[in-house]
Order: sequence, then C-alpha cells, then structure tokens
Amino acid sequence: MSRRHAAEASLALFDGAALATVAPRYVAGVDEAGRGPLAGPVAVAAVVFCPDRPRLNGLDDSKQLTALRRDALFDKIQQRALAFHIVLVDVEEIDTLNIFQATMAGMRRAVEGVAHVAQFARIDGNKIPKGLPCPAEALVGGDALDRAIMAASILAKVSRDRYMQQLHEQHPHYGFDQHKGYGTPAHLAALRQHGPCPAHRRSFAPVRDCLAPSPALA
Repeated sequence: MSRRHAAEASLALFDGAALATVAPRYVAGVDEAGRGPLAGPVAVAAVVFCPDRPRLNGLDDSKQLTALRRDALFDKIQQRALAFHIVLVDVEEIDTLNIFQATMAGMRRAVEGVAHVAQFARIDGNKIPKGLPCPAEALVGGDALDRAIMAASILAKVSRDRYMQQLHEQHPHYGFDQHKGYGTPAHLAALRQHGPCPAHRRSFAPVRDCLAPSPALA
C-alpha cells in the first residue's frame, strides 16, 4: 500500500467513511531540535499551512540554513501558518522518561496544539508518537522533503537556540551560546571543571560521569 493510500485509510478509520476518498488538506508537519545535546530542553514544533495561501519561499531543513536566515523565517512562518505550536520539554522530563520518550511526548503536545485545524500529522523520522489526536505518518528525512516539516524544524531550532542563549547568561562558564549544549570538547572540559548545572541532562553518560566520585577518592 502506498503512503498516500495508507494515510487515507487511517483517515477513514479515524474520521469516518465520509473521508475515505479525501486526502487531508490540513497537514501538520512536526519536527524536533536538540535530542543529542547534554544540556537544555528538546524543542518540538508543529506547523500547519493553508494550501490556498501563497507558499512561503526559502524553506529548507533548518540545519541547511544560516542562523540569520532561520531567524528571518521564524517570524514569517508564524505569520503565514494557519496554526503552529512550539513545545520545550524540560531536562527533568528528559531524565525521567529518557530522551526518546520525552521527544515523543513533546511531539504529541505539539500536535495537540494544532489539533483544532490539523486533519493529519506528518512526523519527521521513523516513529509516530502514541496518543495523537489525528492520524499520522512518519517520514524519514522529512525535513528535506515536506514544507510543513521544514517550517517546524526552523521553529524548533530557533526556539531552542534562543533558550540556550538565555541559559548562557545564567551559566556563562559553559559556553552554551556557542555549542548550544552539544558535547563539544570545550563543553566537556567545562563540565569536568565546573560539574553539571541544573540544565544538564543527568541521564546522559558524559554528564553522569561528572557526577560520579573519582576512583582515587572512592
């Protein structure tokens, strides 16, 4: 069964036989930013565009855009979107659930935030969160293929980067403004020197290792 036919079948099961032959018009693109870093939240966004409105030019996978271009598109996406929702899943939830389950929870909340218009959700990646309020499909590499997912990736990336900039102002010795919490050599060196701050993910091994007592002191 093709992806389109599978989506239509899911819609029929979810919304009744009347939709069985109608492809969804209002599709939420969903993507995340920040699964890999050692600190800070994971950000998730959902975006729904109206197919009758002019297309927004310049969209791409957020990783392929400069920070300046992402910032410019961030405002334009919110102005042009029929609906959007951004979720920041905090470190406490990441450490409690694990990063995968926390990301899935964030995606579910993001879709819930646009459920008043979204008939369908298209998730970047190969997993679909449980408990979504509408039918969905996973699309590997969707941030390079689907315009709504591209937009979601930009909203998530910019939102997280801005959060990490604020975090840098609270904890400047880690360099969050430069590496955004990723495990760069400079970040790892700061971790070893200063130990973790409250924004670090203690369920991640490099952070956990900094909490363990030194063998020489044990």
